[in-house]
Amino acid sequence: MTAGTAITRRAPGKLFVVGEYAVLEPGHPAILVAVDRHVDVTVSAADGAEVVIESDLFPRGVRLRRGDGGLTGPDADGPRAPDRLGPVVSAIDVVDELLAERGRRASPIRVSITSRLHRGGTKFGLGSSGAVTVATVTAVAAYHGMELSPDDRFRLALLATARRDPRSSGGDLAASVWGGWVAYRAPDRAAVLAMARRGGVEHALREPWPGFAVRRLPPPRGLALEVGWTGEPASTSSLAGRLETGERRGSAARRDFVRRSDACVDASIRALERGDDDELLHRIRGARRMLADLDDAVRLGVFTARLTALCDAAEAVGGAAKPSGAGGGDCGIAFLDAAAAPEASRLRERWAAAGVLPLPIHIQPTKGSPA
Repeated sequence: MTAGTAITRRAPGKLFVVGEYAVLEPGHPAILVAVDRHVDVTVSAADGAEVVIESDLFPRGVRLRRGDGGLTGPDADGPRAPDRLGPVVSAIDVVDELLAERGRRASPIRVSITSRLHRGGTKFGLGSSGAVTVATVTAVAAYHGMELSPDDRFRLALLATARRDPRSSGGDLAASVWGGWVAYRAPDRAAVLAMARRGGVEHALREPWPGFAVRRLPPPRGLALEVGWTGEPASTSSLAGRLETGERRGSAARRDFVRRSDACVDASIRALERGDDDELLHRIRGARRMLADLDDAVRLGVFTARLTALCDAAEAVGGAAKPSGAGGGDCGIAFLDAAAAPEASRLRERWAAAGVLPLPIHIQPTKGSPA
């Protein structure tokens, strides 16, 4: 691929299965799945502008200028790009830095984004920021002739994300990069950012990252995934910040939660590797209880009325369910016997009655073994 040829790259959204909140701490595990809803990013030549970003949320486009501190602008709308474009701006900046370190000049580009991870601008909670970061990093690099390995795509996306929000675990990025079912442990983001500051982006791509691990997992043998959207958008970063604020009040509870979560994730990994669907259902029910205990201790607001109804409805038809991700709205997941079509139909009816929208979502196939 040579600069000047328009290219498009795609990245899927994600769902947390188990391990959310605990995975915020370096080295602690979670299980995620990639979903078959995507963000597409197309990069093409820009006419007379350094960078133009346009999306289905900002069809008019935003013009930005490259400078020593990264992208600035837009030219007519104030000093910064809209907050929703922050992940895109950060992704372009980190690729620009890598190009400069390799003695390459970044070309003027137009970055066009379309997403199936929101409805009318309201996000579903499927990791839209992570997916757009991965797709942007991959597309901008490919436009400039750099086809990145999966590991490099993840690392560049994590650097871009951590600069904006060092609390973010990066699990959504791992799911977007590798697809399928993944076991993930977050790196120490402060150490990674310090590594890039000291030695540059290239250096950070090549050095070991403390705490980081990712590997592929087999899917359940006979379980079907059902996804319900509460219609209530939630802010993951806000809830993660609330956890830090409440840590003094609930620090013992948080330590206990992390210990229990690690044990739950490890047992869930073993269940997947053995093909033990009943054990996986048991562990998902346990993860729901652990999140509820943390919620009670630290008062995060993980469980809304609709998320509670979502989980109760799945239990009533013999399944297992929990919030996926930070909670406070967004999505919940349920796993049911794949052969039990009547139970799945009843579940969707119960969700609809509770104001939960069933989403036709499936798991994105695996893209290859993590490096």
